[in-house]
Amino acid sequence: MHKNLVERFVKYVKINTRSDESSTTVPSTQSQVDFAKLLMDDLREIGLSEIDYNEKNGFVTATLPSNIEADVPTAGFIAHMDTADFNAENIQPQFHENYNGEEIILNKEKSIVLSPKDFPNMKNYVGQTLITTDGNTLLGSDDKSGIVEVISAVEYLISNPDIKHGKVRVAFGPDEEIGVGADLFDTDHFNADFAYTVDGGPVGELEYESFNAASAVISIQGKNVHPGTAKDTMINALKLAVELDSLLPEQEVPEKTDGREGFYHLLGLNGTVEEAKMEYIIRDHSRELFEDKKKTISAIVEQLNNRFDQERITLTLKDQYYNMREIIEKDMRSVEVADQAMRNLDIEPDVKPIRGGTDGSKISFMGLPTPNLFAGGENFHGRYEFVAVESMEKATDVIIEIIKLTGQA
Repeated sequence: MHKNLVERFVKYVKINTRSDESSTTVPSTQSQVDFAKLLMDDLREIGLSEIDYNEKNGFVTATLPSNIEADVPTAGFIAHMDTADFNAENIQPQFHENYNGEEIILNKEKSIVLSPKDFPNMKNYVGQTLITTDGNTLLGSDDKSGIVEVISAVEYLISNPDIKHGKVRVAFGPDEEIGVGADLFDTDHFNADFAYTVDGGPVGELEYESFNAASAVISIQGKNVHPGTAKDTMINALKLAVELDSLLPEQEVPEKTDGREGFYHLLGLNGTVEEAKMEYIIRDHSRELFEDKKKTISAIVEQLNNRFDQERITLTLKDQYYNMREIIEKDMRSVEVADQAMRNLDIEPDVKPIRGGTDGSKISFMGLPTPNLFAGGENFHGRYEFVAVESMEKATDVIIEIIKLTGQA
């Protein structure tokens, strides 16, 4: 067991670092700034150097200096400080040692139960020590697990100087959960040859493919008159919104797709007869199909607008990130090293596309190939989140092994 890993995890998850999508500051919440300063103190305590807080982007960075003379690649490890849009106040981690495979009562008073009937993945952790919530909050394993695993790995190497390694860079950043954390990441300052986000799920996950992503905001201007005299005059914005959604491909929605299949996801619909607003996210692993999806929704808007003597529907499309495979496949060292590190530790790599994005999606397109490593947690972003201590230990071991292998390059 890695010294301080569990103690540090409990300490960190109890700190509310929830991000705020409505904020205009960087980071989006003061709690993330305060947490960054705490992390800097902890990094100094374990003996890292070049510890820095960038006020422009909210990232804490630090260096584990090389202890060899050979010129080898610099590996980087990145994790995010914020947690998702769910209650993160007064988080109380609960420990369940030697888990027996049965349901866990998270909160007896509120009848909140973590059950294998709902979450069959729990059966994978029989005999292990699970850390859960008390049913009132999320846990924050996404991505406090990643943070403590990176810190524990470099702490181990500092405590064992006989293990030879090259230079290692670490970074802990804000606002990943609201999709803007990596926008201002400074790859030149980070100065690594390749990096990893330690932000994945169960043991073995290794991901270097992500969605291409865009947002689509649709505003509809109706015409509201008294329903008694509405014939041939009223234009119901809500009815137009419902019709627009019905014209999109019926099977291309999150609840009917998996693997590399993309989708249109209606996140919100608000309005009245007079005006309405729709918000979509558009996703696809294929850049070609991604572009086709944007063309499809644009064509539907144009088709509906053609009914009227003025533009009633406006569409605002904004690309958010792209499939990092386009960059990483040009230099697969990061994936190959991580794959070998897991195999050296008898962990079967689970290489698969992410049905989402990570900070690595954006950072890769900034010129730094950055696949995603498992951090061990399950059921992220809600009260049923949990992580096994053993999973965090394995993630820490993989980071150490990657650093060792990179030092042999």
